[in-house]
Amino acid sequence: MTITLAVTEVSKASFITILIKNQADLSHEMLQPYQKILSQKLEDKDNGITIFYEADRIIAVVALKVNTHIETGIVHEEARVRGGNICKRINYEKSAHAVVVRGSDSVSKGELLAFTEGIALANYQFLKYKSDKKQNALTNVALMDAEISPAEIDELNNIITANQIARDLGNEPVVSLNAVDLGDFIVKMSHEIGFKADILNKSQIEALRMGGLLGVNAGSSVPPTFSILEYKPDNAKNVKPLIFVGKGVTYDTGGYSIKTGPGMPGMKMDMSGAAAVVGTFYAIVKNKLPVYCIGLIPATDNRINSNALVPDDIITMHSGTTVEVLNTDAEGRLILGDALSYAKKFQPELVIDLATLTGAAAAITGALGGALMGTDTKYRPTLMACGNETYERLWEIPYWREYADMLKSDIADLKNIGGAVGGSATAGKFLEHFTDYPWLHLDIAGPAILKDDEPYKLKGASGVGVRLLYAFTKKFAELN
Repeated sequence: MTITLAVTEVSKASFITILIKNQADLSHEMLQPYQKILSQKLEDKDNGITIFYEADRIIAVVALKVNTHIETGIVHEEARVRGGNICKRINYEKSAHAVVVRGSDSVSKGELLAFTEGIALANYQFLKYKSDKKQNALTNVALMDAEISPAEIDELNNIITANQIARDLGNEPVVSLNAVDLGDFIVKMSHEIGFKADILNKSQIEALRMGGLLGVNAGSSVPPTFSILEYKPDNAKNVKPLIFVGKGVTYDTGGYSIKTGPGMPGMKMDMSGAAAVVGTFYAIVKNKLPVYCIGLIPATDNRINSNALVPDDIITMHSGTTVEVLNTDAEGRLILGDALSYAKKFQPELVIDLATLTGAAAAITGALGGALMGTDTKYRPTLMACGNETYERLWEIPYWREYADMLKSDIADLKNIGGAVGGSATAGKFLEHFTDYPWLHLDIAGPAILKDDEPYKLKGASGVGVRLLYAFTKKFAELN
């Protein structure tokens, strides 16, 4: 679906949503016939959705809470959630076009945009493999608002599309999206929107001695890829690049440390970090943010054959570090270690990696947010603030230096697991070993894969990270 600025009179729309907050909003001309019932609902603090059926249109009145002393991110999230709820109603009514208006300025411009964003995100469907596709009726949402510019509408549309790209990639099964397919997708997208993409094949990866990526790939019949995305506009505010690194495990069986039956379904989404990097690049390039960005995506599936890694194997990483592999299901850190080591050649301003890395992180945050670790202190507060604003929230977990001691090996430089304590922190410390620059690690194992539908998200891949990293990149441009 697309979001537009309305060019026709609101009275001609078949489904109209009016956002209100207080009694004064009831003076809006379309609400005058319903003032009594709406006034009573506001007095009762009924912050719900009220539907009125007229002869040739439906009017949905959404009462938002008056949140004077609550942070903006929570206010906007409430609006997003209401948008998700109204999207379901629009589709229930089989309306193809909807209009959203504010009752008055009591509803902020930010709430209006967040509400509309919630509608668009909730309207997502992954129907590629359905015989009976049952597509949503809604195809267009128009905003009737003098304060909203065409540029803001374009920006929001591009962010929504970017999130949908990440969700599509995450929901695609490995039978049709392996490491090579992912590289092909990136190249195609680079040609369509205008950035540089270089996809390294297995022989090139071997020349770089990326033992982590090659080791995880050893059990697969599909070769690995290492994708390098680059966007360097002439007006870039930064000389040193902002680098995003995404874990691209297109399917994770666990290798010989094989997952049990219930742990296997959904592992097509173990490349959600990579999907987030691809989606973020789409939004950044389409919206022409003045930031020099690089994306690094190591990609492979983690399967079993006679060549696959087994516990007790030792591999040599791109950096030259030797790693004793004690658990082949701790594979994400192996491929990310190679990518983080490779990132050194760019002398980055900041590196942010995203990965569905550990169940330990998911146990801490659940689907409510991601776990944050790393060495950077300059940009960390801005990233966390962007997480609160987009509601792709981050929480710093204990990351003490002693966690690194848990990774000491008797026969190699490192071992790839640290034991039962602090699983997400020891994974972060493993990655830190391969960095010598400002770096932040986002473990998105909790929010990347949803088990149930939410108001503006659906079961499956959430596309988490795209809206967060786009918001951060925009702030990054302002800080440089």
